[in-house]
Amino acid sequence: MLYLAIKAGISGILVAIASEVARRYPGIGGMIASLPLVSILAMIWLYRDTDDPVAIAQHANATFWYVLPSLPMFLLVPWLIGRGWGFWPALVAGCVITALFYVLMNRMLAHYQIA
Repeated sequence: MLYLAIKAGISGILVAIASEVARRYPGIGGMIASLPLVSILAMIWLYRDTDDPVAIAQHANATFWYVLPSLPMFLLVPWLIGRGWGFWPALVAGCVITALFYVLMNRMLAHYQIA
């Protein structure tokens, strides 16, 4: 249980750092948020828990493919906000589009037996 709390604490601290930096410097905060910190931490925790490099390779491969459908959200949300949408409706629209793209990516990966 302590190990889980440590993992959650470290992961949460990184998110808090990114959001605090973004309040003062949006560009640098965006850069920090774009770093694959969550993926790196997940690989570290997975390797520590399993000692299985094959699982790490599979995780990294799946992460690559699932990053792609999330990228349009980062264009759609600011575009919608720039056209007068409020933050929450723009964010919801971005999440809906991302979810749809995840479904499409899931089907594509299954069809081509990629991940």
